[in-house]
Amino acid sequence: MSHAATKSSPKPFYASFGFQVLAAMVVGLVLGLIARNMGVDAAGNPNWLTVTLQTIGSIFVQLLRALVPPLVFTAIVASIANLATLQNAAKLVWQTLLWFAITSLIAVVIGIALGLIIQPGIGSGVAQEAAKAPSYTGSWLDFLKGLVPANMLGLEASTKLANGSASTSLNFNVLQLLVVSIVFGVAALKAGEAAKPFLAFNQSLLTIVRKILWWVIRLTPIGTVGLLGRAVAQYGWETLAQLGWYAAAVYIGLAIVLFVVYPLLLSAHGLKPSRFFAGAWPAIQLAFVSRSSVGTLPVTETVTEKSLGVPREYAAFAVPLGATTKMDGCAAIYPAISAIFIAQFFGVPLGIQEYVLIVFVAVLGSAATAGLTGATVMLTLTLSTLGLPLEGVGLLLAIDPILDMGRTAVNVAGQALVPAIVSKREGILDERVYNAGKLIGDDEPVGAAPQAA
Repeated sequence: MSHAATKSSPKPFYASFGFQVLAAMVVGLVLGLIARNMGVDAAGNPNWLTVTLQTIGSIFVQLLRALVPPLVFTAIVASIANLATLQNAAKLVWQTLLWFAITSLIAVVIGIALGLIIQPGIGSGVAQEAAKAPSYTGSWLDFLKGLVPANMLGLEASTKLANGSASTSLNFNVLQLLVVSIVFGVAALKAGEAAKPFLAFNQSLLTIVRKILWWVIRLTPIGTVGLLGRAVAQYGWETLAQLGWYAAAVYIGLAIVLFVVYPLLLSAHGLKPSRFFAGAWPAIQLAFVSRSSVGTLPVTETVTEKSLGVPREYAAFAVPLGATTKMDGCAAIYPAISAIFIAQFFGVPLGIQEYVLIVFVAVLGSAATAGLTGATVMLTLTLSTLGLPLEGVGLLLAIDPILDMGRTAVNVAGQALVPAIVSKREGILDERVYNAGKLIGDDEPVGAAPQAA
C-alpha cells in the first residue's frame, strides 16, 4: 500500500481530536459534579478529587503559558521579516486594528441594549453589604506604562502574603513582550545583511517551539478534564441565583456576538460560519474551560493558521496583538452590562453622554488594560470614567468566574475571526484550508517538518 493511500485512510471516530475533546468535557463535567457532591473535609479543605482536577488543569495551563514568551517573540520577529516582503503589509495592520474596533463597537452596543432591556440591577437579590471596592483598578495611564518594557523579557514580579509568609512570583507582561518583539523585528530588518544569521536562528527556534506546542496540544483532552471538572466542583451554578438576570444578560450578549454577529460578518465576506467554528473550536473550548486568553494564545495562533487558512506571517502578528487588545467579551459586553447594573442598583441615572463614554471605553479601553490581568480592571476603568461607585464591583465578584468562562471564549473567537476576515478582504486567505474545517491535533500542525514520501 502506498504512503498516500495510507495517509488518506479515515481514522476511527474515537481517534479524532474533536471527539477526544468532547469526551473529555463530558468526563470533566461528571467528575466535577462528583467532586462537588463530596464537599470539603472537616477543616474546610477541598477533597482529594477537587485537588486532583485543579492540579491537572493548572499544569496544563502552565505548560501553555510557558510557551507563550518564546512563541510570541519568535513568531512576531519572523512575521515582521515576512510581512516586509508583502506589498500590503501596512494595510494589513490598519485593517486589523479597524476590525478590532468595529467588532468591539458592535459588541458594546449589544451590551448596552441588553442592559436597558433586561434591567438586571433593578430588583436584584444580591445584598448591598456585599459592595466593596476591588483591590486593584484600571487607569488610562496603565496603557502608557504597559507599553514601556521594564526588562527585555517583559517580566514582572509580584509578591503575595499567605499564612504569614510572603512568596514572590514572576509573570510576563504580554503587551511588553509584544513591544519588545516588534522592536527586535524592525531592528533586524534595518540591520540588513548582518541580521540574516539572527533571523535564520529565530526561524529555526520558531520551528522547534511549534513542535513542542504540538506535543502540548495533544494533551488538551487531559487538560480539559481537569479545567472543566475543577470549575464545576468549585463554582457550580448555585451562585447564579441571586444575580440571575445579570448573568443571563451577560450570557445572552455573549451568545448574540458569538452565534449571530460573528456568523453574519463571516457570511458577508463569503466565508461559511460552520467552517469557522469547526476550525476555531479547539481554541474556543480551551478558552472556555481555562478562562485565559494568554494561556490559549498558542492554540489560537495554531488554529488561525492551520485550520482557518490565515497566512503564517500575518497570523503570527495579528493573533498575539489580538490576545492583548481584542476582548469583545471582557472589554465590551461585560463592562457595558455591569456598569448599567451598578448604576441601576445604586439608583444613579445614566444619560446619552454616559452611554457614549461606555462605547468609547470599550473600543479603546482594552488597549489601556492590555498589560493587566482580568476583566475587573476593565470594569473599574469603565466605572471610574462614568463616575460610578467602585464598590459596585464587589456585588458581582461571586459569579465572576462563571461569567469569565463565556467572556474568554468570545474573546478568543474574535481573536481568530478578525485575521480570517482581513485575510479574506486582502485576498491572502487560503480558502482551501478554511473550507476543509479541519481540527488541529488530527495531524501534524502547519510548520512541522514534512514527512518523507
